[in-house]
Amino acid sequence: MPLRPDATLERFEHRGDGRLPGLVGVRILALEENRLAAELSVRPDLLAPNGYLHAATVIALADTACGYACIAHLPIGAENFTTIELKCNFMGTARSGALQCIATPAHLGRSTQVWDATVSATETGREIAVFRCTQIVLWPRS
Repeated sequence: MPLRPDATLERFEHRGDGRLPGLVGVRILALEENRLAAELSVRPDLLAPNGYLHAATVIALADTACGYACIAHLPIGAENFTTIELKCNFMGTARSGALQCIATPAHLGRSTQVWDATVSATETGREIAVFRCTQIVLWPRS
């Protein structure tokens, strides 16, 4: 599935304002066919009570990256999408710095899309988590 003609970096720049992506500070860095890069700065309010990065922070970054990438690759005529499954495996954590997320498709179909994301510590490149989600493509009702 090619990148939609209306899928531009500018389209996603402020999409999360006033919603969860904006609240946690997700920034979209790059968008191209079959790839979206996003970043998030680690802040004290995004940590769990134990002082380590909260799992939900990582998932918010990865799910946003995959969701925006899904929108950018929806088939022409499709109206939207919604998540029907997600999974995340954690291999590390962070207490400061920034996280980078790269989302790539595993499957781009007319009824579903499957997206994978890798979340890494920006400064070290160390992998923090791998994420996968399945999206159902929503079409206009007849």
